[in-house]
Amino acid sequence: MTKTDPLSGKLVTLFGGSGWLGTHVAQDLLERGARLKIASRHPEKARHLKPLANLGQFALVRCDVSREDSVRAAISGSDAVVNLTGAFGANAEAVMAWGAEYIAQAAADEGVGALVHVSAIGADPDGDTAYAVSKAEGEAAMRDLFPQATIVRPSIIFGEDGEFINMMAGLIQRLPVLPVFAPESELQLVWVDDVAAGIVAALADPGKHGGKTYELAGPERVPMIALNRRIAQAQGRNRHFIPLPDAVSGGIAAATGWMPGAPISREQWKLLEKGNVASGDYPGFDKLGISPKPLGLFLDRWMARYRKHGRFGKKSVV
Repeated sequence: MTKTDPLSGKLVTLFGGSGWLGTHVAQDLLERGARLKIASRHPEKARHLKPLANLGQFALVRCDVSREDSVRAAISGSDAVVNLTGAFGANAEAVMAWGAEYIAQAAADEGVGALVHVSAIGADPDGDTAYAVSKAEGEAAMRDLFPQATIVRPSIIFGEDGEFINMMAGLIQRLPVLPVFAPESELQLVWVDDVAAGIVAALADPGKHGGKTYELAGPERVPMIALNRRIAQAQGRNRHFIPLPDAVSGGIAAATGWMPGAPISREQWKLLEKGNVASGDYPGFDKLGISPKPLGLFLDRWMARYRKHGRFGKKSVV
């Protein structure tokens, strides 16, 4: 007799499910037979997922997590909840602190069986950015109001269709000389599908994972300067990288970070300066039964479209 998936038939509300990571989490949940409610300020952005669902398996709900009544309406009737919401700048506290509080309280009142809250490596109540502090406040609200919530802290997430690697790849493709902010800061990049799998694994077994915090980081630590060089090599391009001293990087971020199209904001600079690697204070992927994959497994294939003549060109230095 085939064992039934613990998520099969369960109604899961996915806050922030119309975003990039949300799309990957939604695909995993639908594949496992969960009924899915995408709760987002712009739920129409998740319509591309509808063909993956069976009749009655998928619904879109307009929701503003900074409003308690909106959150309660979205959670009503749910068996499980995932909170993926995040924001930079002025909305950070409303989305990641207040929103997390509203979600945790509504989930507790509704009797939700499982709750996974997605925070970030670097969440810090004493941090010097609104992002780090708001993420920490969101974690605190979860622990206080829904003690059995699972908190996951991903590192910087990468993927073929993700913004981080493609932004760097586009600059390297166009410019022969590039400045590198925080050149020695180490990153522990993590594949988007591994993060999605970790979230779903925690959601499927709240008895084992509930009340715990997991750091989801990739298997290798890479300094920013080395990451730039690896991307250039995968494109077959000879580029000159200029490591910027921290004082210069911070000055550029402070002077231009507020401008549209600026290379880096002041808040992003402060986060990058600290690096983004697992602290080792919390369990990781292995406790969720997942072996994370390194960027190197994908980079050559993904960079083919950035090479001279695209995928038909040779990987030779130009």
